[in-house]
Parts: sequence; structure tokens; C-alpha cells
Amino acid sequence: MKRLLLVLAVLLGILLLTARAAEPRKDDRMKRKLASSQKVLEGIAVGDFKLIDKHAEELLLIAKEAGWKVLKTPAYELYSNDFRRHAETLMKNAKDKNLDAAALTYVELTLTCVKCHKHVREVQMTSLD
Repeated sequence: MKRLLLVLAVLLGILLLTARAAEPRKDDRMKRKLASSQKVLEGIAVGDFKLIDKHAEELLLIAKEAGWKVLKTPAYELYSNDFRRHAETLMKNAKDKNLDAAALTYVELTLTCVKCHKHVREVQMTSLD
């Protein structure tokens, strides 16, 4: 009986570790977000609408992942919604082959990231005090 409990405990531990490893870590998500946003900028710089669309869609998918939501504040919700809306608009700009609109939307998306990260840092600093 003790042996069975030990085996079950080991299996449970392995399952928990596997489940945790399967979840994308926050820094992995950030690296993916940065890589995709750089590819969007590259697409804008060279006028490659397929590249803009592909990586704007990747940004949207990242923003829809369950682990995206790190805070439950109205400001965080606003920034997240803005980010998703800007990613969708970038996709539309790419489909419309509107480089000027894509460039402007990219700037708006980037500013949303900066504001949101500032908000998250402020909330985390406040909670530490």
C-alpha cells in the first residue's frame, strides 16, 4: 500500500511538472511578443504586407492566451483591449495594403505596450510597499 501511494505521489509530481512546463512562461510570451512586433516593424519598413499580417495575427493570438492577463485592474483591461484592437487593425491595414495606416497603428500598439508595462510595474511596486 505504501509503495502504491509512493508511485501515485511520484506520478502526480511528474504530471504537475509537465503541466507547468506546458504553460508558456511570462518571459517566453514577452520574447514571442517582441519578436512578432519586430517582424511587424520589418514588414512596415520593407512594405511586406504578408509579414505585417502574419505577425500582427501572432500578436493577437498571444494576447488571447489565458496567461496574458496578469492584473485585474480597469486600466489593464483597457490596455489589453487596445492592444488586441491595434493588432486587428494592423491585420486590416495589411490586407488593405495601407502602409501609412499600418505604420501609425504600429506606433499606437507600441505606445499601448509601454503604457501597460508602466502600469503593471506601478501596481507591482505599490503592492510591495
